Amino acid sequence: MTKTLDVITIGRSSVDLYGQQVGGRLEDMGSFAKYIGGSPTNIACGTARLGLRSAVITRVGDEHMGRFIREQLVREGVDVRGVATDPERLTALVLLGIRDEDSFPLIFYRENCADMALSEADIDEGFIAEARAVLATGTHLSHPRTEAAVLKALNLARKHGARTALDIDYRPNLWGVAGHGEGESRFVASAAVTARLQATLPLFDLIVGTEEEFHIAGGSTDTIEALRAVRAVSTATLVCKRGAAGAVAIEGAIPDSLDDGQTGPGFPIEVFNVLGAGDGFFSGLMKGWLDDKDWPKALEYANACGAFAVSRHGCTPAYPSLVELEFFLKRGVLRPDLRNDAELEQVHWATNRSNPGAGDWSTIRVFAFDHRAQLEEMPGYTPEKGGTFKELCLQAALQVADGRPGHGILCDNRIGRRALHRASGTGLWIGRPCEWPGSRPLDLEPELGPDCGALAEWARENVVKVLCYCHPEDDAETRAAQEATVKRLFAAARRNGLEFLLEIIPSKVGPIDDATTATLIRQFYAIGIYPDWWKLEPMRTRAAWSNAIAAIEEHDRYTRGIVVLGLDAPEAALSASFAVAAAFPLVKGFAVGRTIFGEVARRWLKGEVSDEEAVSQMAGRFARLSGIWDEARAMAKKEELV
Repeated sequence: MTKTLDVITIGRSSVDLYGQQVGGRLEDMGSFAKYIGGSPTNIACGTARLGLRSAVITRVGDEHMGRFIREQLVREGVDVRGVATDPERLTALVLLGIRDEDSFPLIFYRENCADMALSEADIDEGFIAEARAVLATGTHLSHPRTEAAVLKALNLARKHGARTALDIDYRPNLWGVAGHGEGESRFVASAAVTARLQATLPLFDLIVGTEEEFHIAGGSTDTIEALRAVRAVSTATLVCKRGAAGAVAIEGAIPDSLDDGQTGPGFPIEVFNVLGAGDGFFSGLMKGWLDDKDWPKALEYANACGAFAVSRHGCTPAYPSLVELEFFLKRGVLRPDLRNDAELEQVHWATNRSNPGAGDWSTIRVFAFDHRAQLEEMPGYTPEKGGTFKELCLQAALQVADGRPGHGILCDNRIGRRALHRASGTGLWIGRPCEWPGSRPLDLEPELGPDCGALAEWARENVVKVLCYCHPEDDAETRAAQEATVKRLFAAARRNGLEFLLEIIPSKVGPIDDATTATLIRQFYAIGIYPDWWKLEPMRTRAAWSNAIAAIEEHDRYTRGIVVLGLDAPEAALSASFAVAAAFPLVKGFAVGRTIFGEVARRWLKGEVSDEEAVSQMAGRFARLSGIWDEARAMAKKEELV
C-alpha cells in the first residue's frame, strides 16, 4: 500500500492555558494564552511544520475546545481523520506557568477526559497502513482501555512495515502515583509502572526519554543500569535526553558512560520554558530519522528544535518550520534568548502564521466597506443607519462568497461593529482599519489606546489594517511621526498574534513615477516593518509593479501578498488596472469599496432602495469585479504559457 503519511502519533490532546505573567506563582496568574497541547498532538504539529505528512489519533470533546483542537490541527497541516469526537466527555485542559528556569508549575484537568476514552475501535487498520511510522506516548499505556488501543496500533504498524517509536513521557500524576498538585513532578519510582512499560518496550524501534524517564522504564535510578534493563527487553535505538548536556543515541550494547554514545551538536541558548521542549526535540528527531539521516544529524535537528522550544512561550507555537530550522542551522546562534532575535523571529512568524479565519489566500477578493468619513458625510446618515448598512454589505459579501475560499471584507469597529463581529467564523478574510480617516500625519482610532493595547481584545482572525498617506519627499518630521505610529501599531499586532496590512497611497500627497511606491516600501522595511499584506494603489505600468515587487522580495520572501485598492474608480478603469496587476503572482487580488457600495449607500440612506435591493445591487457589483479579476488572472497565466 502507498504510504501517504510519514507519521501517526497517538495519545493525549488538550488545550493548554499558559500563564502570561512570567516569574510569578500559578496562583497569581492574571491572564492566559490558549494553545493546543498534549505530547502526541504537539509532535504531530512539530513534524508537520518540518515538512512531514503527519496525523494524530486521539479523542476530543464535542464542545468549543474540542473544535479548537481540530481546527488548529488543520491549520497546522495535520491529518485529522484519526481525531474522534467524544459526545460524553470533555476535552482535556492543562494550566501552566513559568516561574523561573527551574520551576514550571502545571495542573492537569484530565478526569475522565475525552482522549482517555480512546479505544481499540478508534484504530483503523487502513489508516495505520498508510503510515511510515507510528509514535506512541507513555500516558496512554497507563489505562487498560487506552493501552489496548496503543497496542493494536503498534501491532498493525509492524504488520504493515511501519517504524514504531515511543516517547516515554512519564508524568507520575497521570499514572496515579502522584497527586493532582504535582503536575510538575517528573519522577516517582513505581514497580507497577516499570512493569507495564517493560511489557510494551519490545514493540518499538526507537525509544526516547530523559534520564529520569529511562529510570522508570528500566526500574533503576542509575541511568546506565536502567538503560541496560531496557536493552534487555528491547533492540530499539535508545535516545537519552540530558538537558543542557544534549542527547545521546545508543544503537547496540549500552556503554559504561553516556559520553560514549552518538551525539549531535547542542546550542548555547537561554532556558526560558522547558515545557514542551521534549516534544519539539522528538519532532526534530523524527524528521532526521524518517529522512534516514545518521544519528548525529538527527540529534542536531532534535537539539535545535528543543532549543527553539525552551526559548519561547508555549509548546506548539514555539516549534520551527523547516525553513526556519535550516536558516538557524546555517546562520547559528546570534543571541541566546532566541525569542528576542528579530531576524529569527521574523522567519518564525512568516513561515508558521495561521490566521484562525484564513484558508487558501492565493487569490483574495475583498469588499472594502471600512469607510467611515465618506459614509458619515452622506445625506441621511445616522450611526444606527450606518451600522445597519454595513450589515447589508456583509450580507452581499457572504452571498458572493457562497462558502468558497478567497473572499474577504474590510470592516471597521466604529460604525460596522455588528457586521464585524458577525463576520467572525464565516470563512471570510477580515481586515479591520486602525487609522483615523484622512489623517496626515497618521493618527490612529482613539479606541486603540496610546500603546495600541486594545488589540488584545480583537478577534484573532482580524487583520490589522492601517492606511498611511505618505511620499518619499515627505519632510523629515512628517516621515518620522508617521513611521513611529506605524511601528507602534505593527509591534502591537505582532505582540497579539495578529496579521498586519499596510496600505500606502503616495498619489494623494505628491507626484508619482515608477519608483515611488518601491521607495516607500523600502523605507518601511528599513525601520523593521514587515507587513503580512501590502495594499497598494493601482499602478499603470509594469515597471512600477516590477519595482514594488522587487522591493518586497528583497526583504521578505514570505509576505502573504499584495491587494490592489480601488480609489472609487469606475469598473472600466479597475478592469484596466487589474489587467496590469494580475500579471504579477505576488498580487493576490483586490480590495474595492466605493465602486461597489457608494451609489447604493447614497440611495439607501435616502430610502430610495430597500434592504433587499441594496444587497442585490452590491452583490452584483462585487461578483462582477471578482469575475473581472479572475479573468485578468487567467489571461495573465495564459500569456505566460505562450
